[in-house]
Amino acid sequence: MSDVSRILKEARSQSRMTTLDYAEAIFEDFIELHGDRQFADDGAIVAGLARLGGQAVTVIGIQKGKNLQDNLHRNFGQPHPEGYRKALRFMKQAEKFGRPVITFINTAGAYPGVGAEERGQGEAIARNLLEMSDLKVPIIAIIIGEGGSGGALALAVADRVWMLEHTMYAVLSPEGFASILWKDGSRAPEAAELMKITAGELLNMGIVDKVIPEHGYFSSETAELLKENLITELTHLKTLSTEQLLQERYERFRKY
Repeated sequence: MSDVSRILKEARSQSRMTTLDYAEAIFEDFIELHGDRQFADDGAIVAGLARLGGQAVTVIGIQKGKNLQDNLHRNFGQPHPEGYRKALRFMKQAEKFGRPVITFINTAGAYPGVGAEERGQGEAIARNLLEMSDLKVPIIAIIIGEGGSGGALALAVADRVWMLEHTMYAVLSPEGFASILWKDGSRAPEAAELMKITAGELLNMGIVDKVIPEHGYFSSETAELLKENLITELTHLKTLSTEQLLQERYERFRKY
């Protein structure tokens, strides 16, 4: 097995820490909030309020399940439009009260079902991209597993985008890439090599800003390291004026 295939397998492992695991390990007084106030509460996206280093923050993340029953409730970490609208609702609330936003991303992509499309999946994702680009508070996004397609990008228009060491981030899955390019999904390992989806490759290309070392799938050491980095980075971002924050975010994504 190649290094890329191994990382892809590790990124998709059901044993990885989830958003809720990190919320418990990193933050204090995390309170989960629910609903988009339009249609439903999507279990694939969790959001809430917490404290980090004495600072009030908003935590939003894509949640995969830990067993079959949990995955059915979480839709295997594939959000519906109401999930992205719930995320946006709490981003705008964070902006209103001056709270930084921290997002955790682990998804194969947004749910492509008929119902999701009928309720405006594309519009919901596009709206998040638009609103996050102009959100007037600091945003840090962290890939904690699989970062797939627009479903991941909808929570990743941030001032800083980080990846855990054994995760992936791509415009689509290697299986999808192989099916489109070669009409053969079995060539996914070959596609993964071509796509440059690993944390190290994306750091070298400037797509992500930092790679956080991992110490196993479920590690308090990894969580503590991530916490230290978040506190340090938020302390810096809070020194920037709103105009400078937005300008640097704009320039970060325009350089691609």
